[in-house]
Amino acid sequence: MTFNGWIQILIFVGIIIALVKPLGGYITRVLGGERSLLSPIFAPLERGLYRLSGMREPEEQHWTGYAAAMLMFNLAGFLLLYLIQRFQGALPFNPQGFAGVAPDLAFNTAVSFVTNTNWQAYGGETSLSYFTQMAGLAVQNFVSAATGIAIAIALIRAFSRKSARSLGNFWVDMTRSTLYILLPVCVIGAMVLVWQGVPQNLGAYTLATTVEGAPQSIAQGPVASQMMIKHLGTNGGGFFNVNAAHPFENPTALTNLIHMVSIFAIGAALTNVFGRMVGNPRQGWAIFAAMGLLFLAGVTITWWAEAAGNPLLHSLGLEGSNMEGKEARFGILSSALFAVVTTAASCGAVIAMHDSFMPLGGMIPMINMMLGEIIIGGVGAGFYGILLFVVLTIFVAGLMVGRSPEYLGKKIEGREVKMAMLAILCLPLAILGFTAIALVLPAGSGAIWNPGPHGFSEVLYAYTSGAANNGSAFGGLSANTPWYNITIGLAMLMGRFMVILPALAIAGSLVGKTSVPASAGTFPTHGPLFVGLLMGVILIVGGLTFLPALALGPIVEHLAMQLGQSF
Repeated sequence: MTFNGWIQILIFVGIIIALVKPLGGYITRVLGGERSLLSPIFAPLERGLYRLSGMREPEEQHWTGYAAAMLMFNLAGFLLLYLIQRFQGALPFNPQGFAGVAPDLAFNTAVSFVTNTNWQAYGGETSLSYFTQMAGLAVQNFVSAATGIAIAIALIRAFSRKSARSLGNFWVDMTRSTLYILLPVCVIGAMVLVWQGVPQNLGAYTLATTVEGAPQSIAQGPVASQMMIKHLGTNGGGFFNVNAAHPFENPTALTNLIHMVSIFAIGAALTNVFGRMVGNPRQGWAIFAAMGLLFLAGVTITWWAEAAGNPLLHSLGLEGSNMEGKEARFGILSSALFAVVTTAASCGAVIAMHDSFMPLGGMIPMINMMLGEIIIGGVGAGFYGILLFVVLTIFVAGLMVGRSPEYLGKKIEGREVKMAMLAILCLPLAILGFTAIALVLPAGSGAIWNPGPHGFSEVLYAYTSGAANNGSAFGGLSANTPWYNITIGLAMLMGRFMVILPALAIAGSLVGKTSVPASAGTFPTHGPLFVGLLMGVILIVGGLTFLPALALGPIVEHLAMQLGQSF
């Protein structure tokens, strides 16, 4: 751990903090229907889309209507993406002549991109045509991210509105999120990436001859356009099999920084959107502080574990040689930082092989996902995820002081707490349930390449990544099998929609409540005490739920490594 490394972390954190207010203000104006900088360009297009679809903008929706619209849209997206994959052999922009994708893999990939997970059981440059990448995957990268933003805004409106019946309009929120926020940033960002050396073309793969005289096929394609939205939308699906470790996806240190900043930008800014919409910016900064402290703790532990290296190598005089699986161009610190950023934000893009991390270094990304997308989290998903923990924290605080819990003047009652717990408990149900079944069935256990606790960790990580809608992987697991394609697909569906629906139910309950004026006994929710209590509830719930499983995997592997045993 070096001074230079700390400077890099501080620069990254400083950029994110600097973006929170301006980006948060812009998002607030856009989703509030106010005039913004890009209104002259996109407002006519927005109105045209509404007329084309036969929808009148002012018509707002009850939470059930909002949820139904969201579900129908995502179902249509799933079916379209599934069909594109199955019939890609007959579709255009397929210079490599790739055949249609197998049914179980097409199901897994369609679910993966619709749920903003982007788990990849395929190799992009060896399996999917340019048409599938552009018209299928890239489109879902935009609309799945816009869906997350829409749900977060709907939940924020529940706290900001008083005695209302509606949460807004899903179609309007999704359209504005795409047109005014995601699309313009990605167009500009993609051009910057092209300037830095990321390909953007529709040509066939380049055939070359190596210096040894062997033939080599160099994959390329419309890479830059997908790279920008995959990070900004916290999707994570790489154009190439090795993801952001590929020099065409991530050619320079500047692109590496752009990727990491893009992953955090919108999720961090939504805390400011919350503060602005409820009329108290300090509320947003309190949530941002909780997120930031958990993130810094994770970075510190991961970097320490990777910098310390393997004591088995130290005994051979190989100190400082822990570079297996790391991004050699950027070093241990950047590899560790990117791993924590991508799992704290539920993105899944990687520049290093998490399977090669030290046991504790690999455990932190796993914990980030197990906590439920609340440390920045997926675009929108992270914010409505942490608001579920806020509801639970307010309930616990109310029990501690012996008064009716309330947050921002809204009473938190039994219905809200039950819905919050239902959403929070769906993750351990999917993660631990599917992991247990996979380990006892030959279809699951037969795909493990590594023995002992590390093999257990690979399966645990796979279902954690799927249920948390992250998409990164430990590796060392033959995941492209009917068993894993179907069960991880189901875990992704549970982790996405079994969280969204209770969150919208909470929003529907809260939006109709009147605000209770603050009194001398009101628990303040914008200071250090609340931040500490929120972090405590998050860690206790996550710790009590997943500690036994972690003890069987990375913790026991770390202890065995200290005794000279490796797996």
